[in-house]
Formats: sequence, structure tokens, C-alpha cells
Amino acid sequence: MSKSMETNTAAIYLRKSTEDDGKSVDNDDTTDENGNEVEALGIAFAENLLGGTWVQTSYNNNIRKQYAGTGFTYNASADVFISPQPFPSWSLDSDHDWQPPTPMPDDGEQYLWDEDTTTWVEIEIPDE
Repeated sequence: MSKSMETNTAAIYLRKSTEDDGKSVDNDDTTDENGNEVEALGIAFAENLLGGTWVQTSYNNNIRKQYAGTGFTYNASADVFISPQPFPSWSLDSDHDWQPPTPMPDDGEQYLWDEDTTTWVEIEIPDE
């Protein structure tokens, strides 16, 4: 795991909500007088409300690679959110995607990863 990932805390993300729970960030809190979304406005709002460090995420993956969720980390040097490592044997590639030690077979069959053997195991699907 890279040094930058080890030193960054788990991703905390801005949550836009139509509910008024007192801890959500509404569109009015993140847009300027022209209706343009401005990340700095949302960050300032969240910091004033809750303190801490905030980074915006996007439901449609327009920024920072992917939508941040529980267990994700934020890599500040790459400015991306990284999903949790699916298995201990998998490593992070240069695109910040987790890769197995051996690629999944590309033969049209379905497979599951077996961490104990670090191999792909074909799923047996019964005939109907």
C-alpha cells in the first residue's frame, strides 16, 4: 500500500439530502449566486457545521474517480477515492483499481475469487 494511502484517513464525503437532519449539505449550501456548484462553499459549510476535513464526491463519478462510500480512502496526491481492498492478495494498480494476482479467465464462464488458494473458481450453474 502506498505511503499516501497509509497516511490519509478514511474518506469523509459530503452528502446532499432533501431531508433536514441538521447534518446534510443542501444544494443551496454548495452553489453560488448564479446557481453554479462550488466545491469550496460546500467544504466551508461542512467544516463550520461539523469540523474536520472534507472532500467532495460525486454520485455520477464526475470527480475523484468514483463515489466515496464507507471504507473508502482518499488519496490526496492522486485526488481520487479508492475502494476498500477486496482481498489481502489484491494490489492497487496505477489507475487506482484493485487487481487480483492472476487475471480472471476470459472464457465466458462465471468465476468467484478464492482467497485461500488465490485462484479463480468457476461457478457451477445448473442447467434448467
